[in-house]
Amino acid sequence: MKRATRSRFLMLLGVAVLIALALWQWQRDERTAPGTLLAFDPAAITVVTLQLGDAPVVHYAKRDGHWWRADGQRVDDHYLDGLAAAAAAPVLQWRATGDFDAAKIGLAPPQAVLSLDGQRLAFGAMSATGPQCYVQVGARVALVSLRYMPQAPKAEHIELSGTH
Repeated sequence: MKRATRSRFLMLLGVAVLIALALWQWQRDERTAPGTLLAFDPAAITVVTLQLGDAPVVHYAKRDGHWWRADGQRVDDHYLDGLAAAAAAPVLQWRATGDFDAAKIGLAPPQAVLSLDGQRLAFGAMSATGPQCYVQVGARVALVSLRYMPQAPKAEHIELSGTH
């Protein structure tokens, strides 16, 4: 075997090994990823309830592809779709609820409580490690991006011509 051929063979073998190692690492990362807050599709959510701080709970329902408050007022679809997107929020880390003092991470009482098709998400304080917040889901606490923290709507309802 000529020297140039042997060098090419060893280089191709090295590239094949690197590709195999990268695929192995990718699969391992996928298996150990923390996942999302909830295991269902945000687009399939039809009932949302939201309580921000001490404010009263507001109930929303999706009918005919649009979001409505329980009192029959149409609301901003984009706002409610944003709330529903919390179901698919990528979790940075899961921990047991008992690992924390709930008051210290803003979960006693929570800053916001969002219920998506009956699944309760309690949002706490912002993390000291970056733009993330604590979210209690059952007996676990997740750390997720702050962008999923529910905010007050910009407008209470939207006016639709001919609907009142």
